[in-house]
Amino acid sequence: MSDAIRVLLVDDQQLIRLGFRMVLDAEPGMSVVGEAGDGAEALRMTASAAPDVVLMDVRMPLMDGIEATTQLVARHPDVKVVVLTTFDLDEYAFAAVRAGASGFLLKDAHPQELTRAIRAAHAGDATLSPRVTRRMLDLFGGRLPADPQPAAALEDLTDREREVFLAIGRGLTNAEIGAELFVSESTVKTHVGRVLAKLDARDRVQAVILAHRMGLVPGE
Repeated sequence: MSDAIRVLLVDDQQLIRLGFRMVLDAEPGMSVVGEAGDGAEALRMTASAAPDVVLMDVRMPLMDGIEATTQLVARHPDVKVVVLTTFDLDEYAFAAVRAGASGFLLKDAHPQELTRAIRAAHAGDATLSPRVTRRMLDLFGGRLPADPQPAAALEDLTDREREVFLAIGRGLTNAEIGAELFVSESTVKTHVGRVLAKLDARDRVQAVILAHRMGLVPGE
């Protein structure tokens, strides 16, 4: 179908790719447009197959997922990258997220989690679960330098947008933000879009990191 989300699978293990393909081929509104076994091939396939979302393994030969993600985001800023890894506390995978990936997914995720993550990344919504977000921040939070101009970056936000930004920084989903602020999820989505635009943040992952760099989210 023409409006299906186009997905590229990148993993050096053929069985992993096969498993993901079986799940995605059975999912309405999604289409696997190609497979790649390493980062260099992923870049070539992205240029030729024009995917909307790339499922990117981080541990691969020739070119790993960190370098591939860095180059892919630079060359194709509209393509979303969801990082794949085996362990939920994998510094290598978090490095790929910091390199520009829009999300993080465990390889043993349930099929519903896989498809939900792809749809979320495609829509610019949260692809990191709050649990994974907190682990990422536990791992990297102490290394994030404070933003030297937090006031300037926040000046353009309304009070409500600032509340939404802080909630994003805490790893909340749109539904959780809506429940906390007593507004509809569609209203939250509107606020999130405005927050990202005003802060010049590529996606929610970047907004989370930005909130912590500004020192707006206290550590646990």
